[in-house]
Amino acid sequence: MSKPIQAIRGMNDCLPAETAQWQQVEAIIRQTVASYGYSEIRFPIVEFTDLFKRSVGEVTDIVEKEMYTFEDRNGDSLSLRPEGTAVCVRAANQGALLYNQQQRLWYMGPMFRHERPQKGRYRQFHQFGVESYGFESADMDAEVIILSARLWKAFGITEHVRLEINSLGSNEARADYSAALVEYLKEHEAQLDEDSKRRLTTNPLRILDSKNPDVQAVLTDAPKLSEHLDQESIEHFEQLKQRLDAAGIEYVVNEKLVRGLDYYNRTVFEWITESLGSQGTVLAGGRYDGLVEQLGGKATPAVGFAMGIERFVLLLQTLNILTEPTSTADVYIVAAGQGTELKAVEIAEMLRDSAPEIRVVTHSGGGNFKKQMKRADKVGAAVALILGEQELENQQVNIKFLRQQAEQETISWSDIAERVRSAIAE
Repeated sequence: MSKPIQAIRGMNDCLPAETAQWQQVEAIIRQTVASYGYSEIRFPIVEFTDLFKRSVGEVTDIVEKEMYTFEDRNGDSLSLRPEGTAVCVRAANQGALLYNQQQRLWYMGPMFRHERPQKGRYRQFHQFGVESYGFESADMDAEVIILSARLWKAFGITEHVRLEINSLGSNEARADYSAALVEYLKEHEAQLDEDSKRRLTTNPLRILDSKNPDVQAVLTDAPKLSEHLDQESIEHFEQLKQRLDAAGIEYVVNEKLVRGLDYYNRTVFEWITESLGSQGTVLAGGRYDGLVEQLGGKATPAVGFAMGIERFVLLLQTLNILTEPTSTADVYIVAAGQGTELKAVEIAEMLRDSAPEIRVVTHSGGGNFKKQMKRADKVGAAVALILGEQELENQQVNIKFLRQQAEQETISWSDIAERVRSAIAE
């Protein structure tokens, strides 16, 4: 026997039991974003590599280490998308959605990063994201945060997450602060770890969220980002906090929260949980007013967030929020006797026409009555419709209740849909 082929490391199958849980999550997400007036956008998984170099930043870990990049037959450098914001901007620009318009968009789909796989974090992972364009004031920053809080309420996990917010200020203020931070850290360079030393010349603000306690000790006396904010950004941040207060959303201002991508300005935020054994980010985002113009469009204010679905599903599983499927059918049709199988197929299709919300399985593969009833029980059907030779002759079926105490009934073919629908509802 030949050796079985395995999935690529970090690219996992989603088997039927877990798929049912994903569908629960996706349904609530879709319902929530629709309640805020957001429209779904879908885009390719492969883009020109330059899109991510120009948006995410050439010296970020994503571009330098994690992207799946290759040359196609035309010699073009292409990459599997590592994140959704830049792609959404490209698609909205190309689709003429942004010129003198306001847009509320959302997306969901696979992303790809070549990093060390760990539980809840994989090389192919799925992201849900929200992006709003054309809204400059803090009310839209508040809206996307309030929308995310609505998700936690819908899933019943509000007490398991906390919100941290910060302001990076304008691009100019951020650059001024970055220069002051680098000047300070160079005086203490000997106390920095190798990762922080590398970031001194690539992305110094990322040093602020270092997990190394020695680096955090150095940062205690470092310049504060809030001391370098421009007045307009200070007012914007105050307006955001006022709106969150009005919505009853608790938050903590974390001045070391910077986010890892180059395109952020002003508001940044993260929802964090300790319910996965260690502190971890569940959802994060912020404002990126310069990115649309940077990618060739007209200057457009923008704000959004993204959430990793695998990690979120893991959180819900840990908290026992998601229910495991116990059934793949509502009705199982048992056909026993000469000439009954063809009629069973006809009844099944009639039932699907009349009651499309009901899941109907027709027995396949032969077998006696006992075997078919065992199968009906195994798939978790609520009722079995039994068609024997006598029922075929009388144009009837027997309906047997598998999940409740009720007497078996005999009904005519014309009454099947109505009786089955009421039986499922009981």
